[in-house]
Amino acid sequence: MTMSDYIVRATAANGQIRAFAITARELVETARKRHNTSPVMTAALGRLLAGAAMMGVMMKGEKDLLTIQIQGSGPAKGLTVTADARGSVKGYPTVADVMLPPNAKGKLDVGGALGMGVMSVIKDLGMKEPYVGQIALQTGEIADDLTYYFASSEQTPSSVGLGVLMEKDNTVKRAGGFILQLMPHTDEETIAKLEKRIAGLSSITELLQQGDTPDALLKEVLGDIPFEVTDTIPARFFCGCSKEKISRSLATLGRKDLEEMLADGDGIEVNCHFCNTDYKFAAEELEEIAKRR
Repeated sequence: MTMSDYIVRATAANGQIRAFAITARELVETARKRHNTSPVMTAALGRLLAGAAMMGVMMKGEKDLLTIQIQGSGPAKGLTVTADARGSVKGYPTVADVMLPPNAKGKLDVGGALGMGVMSVIKDLGMKEPYVGQIALQTGEIADDLTYYFASSEQTPSSVGLGVLMEKDNTVKRAGGFILQLMPHTDEETIAKLEKRIAGLSSITELLQQGDTPDALLKEVLGDIPFEVTDTIPARFFCGCSKEKISRSLATLGRKDLEEMLADGDGIEVNCHFCNTDYKFAAEELEEIAKRR
């Protein structure tokens, strides 16, 4: 049985290149269903989910969390995605149903949907303060923006490729991508070879068509540069929300807020942005929560 979505971690060119690749069809399709996204928003959210999942497994600590937020001037307004260090990722678009004509290359116009704006990468590594790196969006196509983020905020020369390919019925056919990073001691010859490979690559969606595993994707990208897979991590769309967690956060509200919710006697419905699940609380349940305070 083939593992559905997974990430591989690899080293190439005798440890001079650090490489990550992911196939993410199921997790992107799960996100599409949850948020009922239009094709261009499925592509936007899917690329960011795939990128964040790979960046998540770069973190060292079990409890480390990474959040990427994009705020843009385009009709999509923004995206928020959170990943942990174990291959789980969740996220949502600010506007799910943006419709745009294809871009000049005939592709889904993710850059047009997001427009100009900022990308923030927030890493919660269990310190007092989270690490925040912020860049101006370069193209809004997400992979370019992450490439620029690594170079400017983490001083790591990197190459990021991300793609989402849709079926005719607008479900997800393929999704995935790669991140390649040069180690400080990489020699000029290897750098030149890699730059030439990357410049000659067809689109990521075409690469995903040719090989739909992360290993095959890395082979396409690296060509004759030898690589060795060091780790394989299952990836999934996962949101840990529950009615219990939401009732705990309701319990932290002030008495006045809770009384206002109780006033109309109908109870309330709380929506989790990340997975679009609705939780209903009847008036009696709200009274219980108010008593518990």
